[in-house]
Amino acid sequence: MTRPFLIGLTGSIGMGKSTTAEMFAEEGAAVWDADAAVHRLYARGGAAVAPMQRRFPGAVNEAGVDRGALKELIAEDPSVLKQIEAIVHPLVAADRAAFIAARPADVLVLDIPLLFETGSADQFDLVAVVSAPPELQRARVLARPGMTAAQFETILAKQLPDAEKRARADVVIPTETLEGARKVVREIMAQARGEAEDA
Repeated sequence: MTRPFLIGLTGSIGMGKSTTAEMFAEEGAAVWDADAAVHRLYARGGAAVAPMQRRFPGAVNEAGVDRGALKELIAEDPSVLKQIEAIVHPLVAADRAAFIAARPADVLVLDIPLLFETGSADQFDLVAVVSAPPELQRARVLARPGMTAAQFETILAKQLPDAEKRARADVVIPTETLEGARKVVREIMAQARGEAEDA
């Protein structure tokens, strides 16, 4: 059995990554979502619940890990973030490895918001970055319920600048229009399938 073709999909907040991931799924790729993996790990019965309960008992309730409580802990003591990451990152990596090992399709897309920041770009056959003009990005993010300009700036500050992501990508997917994004997604899938067949 040939090895699946691995695509790393990333991009800054508001650039259209979730919509683009759906397009890959529509074209027959299997998509793994890092954020969704964290939600599974934090949900009742999830693998992160017991270790988080031991470390931060106040941040766990009957529904699982309480993200709001974690945010409060981090606000009080920023070093808490590193402790949370030390618990969660290995579990997310294991979830991702299990997805790849299951080979649910010939092309696997791994949606990882902090792909470059975590140094995992070299694990993929191709890295695609979704991108849109800054004013469109800002408008999209500020349209989200409860999002403020200050929160947006805080999130942006933690992410690699869009220009740097584009420079490091194998392919840039422009998301100003759905048609433009879909065209590039189809081109990537054709390339991936060609290479997957040759593997």
